[in-house]
Amino acid sequence: MPKITYIEHDGTEHQVDAEVGTTVMNAALDNLVPGIDADCGGECSCATCHVMVDKSWMPKVGKPSEAEESMLDLNPERVENSRLSCQIPVTDELDGLVVNLPEFQF
Repeated sequence: MPKITYIEHDGTEHQVDAEVGTTVMNAALDNLVPGIDADCGGECSCATCHVMVDKSWMPKVGKPSEAEESMLDLNPERVENSRLSCQIPVTDELDGLVVNLPEFQF
């Protein structure tokens, strides 16, 4: 199982085993990682699962779709490496992925 590390805004780390085929959002919810609200349940319609992907992982994670871009544009804390965790499928290639959680989601 790929391991994903979620880092809270205060530096607290949560490393979880993520099942291939799920999403980065669901892996957080399944492991009670704080800071991922997922109000829409992963439908790419609320942006409450916003994460900042460690820049070294951006090539493997890929770019957001147009729908995801639209949701991210509504977020005042968006940065270059922002993604919605509901839109990142977990694959074996993401073993070791590191994402940071924005302060406003706590």
